[in-house]
Amino acid sequence: MPTPLDPIVSEFATVEEAEAYDRWFRAKIQAARDNPGPLIPHDEAMARIRNKLHARIKEKEKLRK
Repeated sequence: MPTPLDPIVSEFATVEEAEAYDRWFRAKIQAARDNPGPLIPHDEAMARIRNKLHARIKEKEKLRK
């Protein structure tokens, strides 16, 4: 039987869910660290995201007109 967790202490319902998420998260981080691709500086990554957000905002504004 799964071990329940206190919702005030954890966002997961059971210890098993928390452990599964932790394994998944650590695997994603390790995969990113092992990626041989070029590193992207933080400022450049944020600029790319900012541009995508601005494009989506403009697209939504066009749809409202």
